Amino acid sequence: MAVMGLDLGGTKLSGAIFNEDGKILYKDMLPLEGKKGKAVGELVKTLVKRLLDAGDEKELEINAIGACVPGISYSKTGRVWAPNIPGWDNYPLLEDINSALTGRNIKVKIDSDRACYILGENWQGKAKGCKDAIFLAVGTGIGAGILVNGEVLRGSQDIGGAIGWLALDRPFYQKYATCGCFEYHASGEGIARVAREFLTEDPEYKGELRNKPAGEITSHDVFKALDNKDPLAEEVLNLAVEFWGMTVANLVSLFNPEKIIFGGGVFGPAARFMHDIMNEARKWAQPISINQVALEVSALGGDAGLIGAGFLALRSLSEN
Repeated sequence: MAVMGLDLGGTKLSGAIFNEDGKILYKDMLPLEGKKGKAVGELVKTLVKRLLDAGDEKELEINAIGACVPGISYSKTGRVWAPNIPGWDNYPLLEDINSALTGRNIKVKIDSDRACYILGENWQGKAKGCKDAIFLAVGTGIGAGILVNGEVLRGSQDIGGAIGWLALDRPFYQKYATCGCFEYHASGEGIARVAREFLTEDPEYKGELRNKPAGEITSHDVFKALDNKDPLAEEVLNLAVEFWGMTVANLVSLFNPEKIIFGGGVFGPAARFMHDIMNEARKWAQPISINQVALEVSALGGDAGLIGAGFLALRSLSEN
C-alpha cells in the first residue's frame, strides 16, 4: 500500500509517494514560475500523473492522495482559497485532482498547510506522541496548526489557526486589515516591512540596511545585518521576539499544549531566539501552563507540509 502527498506553496509544487510507515519512496517537484488560476491547476494534474506513472513503474498501488494548500480548504466543497495564487479565491482543486485519476479508485483529501504542518510533525516530527501540540508557521505569512486531543482544530468554517490576525497591539491601524497585526510585524515579510518603516523614521541611521533600496530589503537582509551587530536589525528583531513571545503566551493560556513547534522559512535563522521567546512568553502566560510546555524548532524543515499531506492521505483510508 502507498499514498501520495502534494504540497502547494507560493513558488513550487512538491509531491511524494509514501509507504504506510512514512518512508518517501519517490519525490518530485515542479516550479510555479508565476503561474496563476487554472494554469496552477494544470500543474497539479501534471504532477499527479507523473507520480502515478512513477508508482506504476515501481509496482506501487496508490490508495489515497493528500493535498496541502496555502490558505483555506473548504472540506464540504473541495474548493480552496489560496491568497498567494491569483485566481484561487474559490478554486475547484478537488475537481482538478479527480480529473487526473481517470479509471483509478483513489481517495482524495485536501487540507490547509496549517493542518498539514502539525499532522506532519505529529507523524514524523517533534510532535510525535503528542495529543495537544501547535505548529507555528512563520514564513512569508503566519499560521498555526493546532492539535487538540489528537485532532486538528479547524473551526466551524475550516478557518481555524489563522493567527496572523491575533490582536497584539493597539490602537488598530488600517494597515493591519489585509494580514493582521501579528503577521504585519513578525512574519518574514513583516520583519522586512518593519525594517523599512524604521529606516524611514530614523534618517540618522547609517548602518548596513541603508546600503540597499528600502523596497528591496528582505528578512534575509535583516538577519544578515543582525549577524553584523547592526542596531536597526537588533531593534526590528527584538520587536519580533516580543510578538512571538506574546503569541506563545496566548496559545499556552488558551490551549495548554505539550509543545509549540516553530517552523517556516523564518525558523531558520530565528531559531537562535527560542530562549528569548520563552522568556518573553513567561511574562504574559498562565504561570502553570507555561512551565509545562516545550518550545522546539521543526526537524522536518521544508517537508513538514508534504509529510503532513502524506499522513492526511493515509489517515483518510481509515475514515468512512
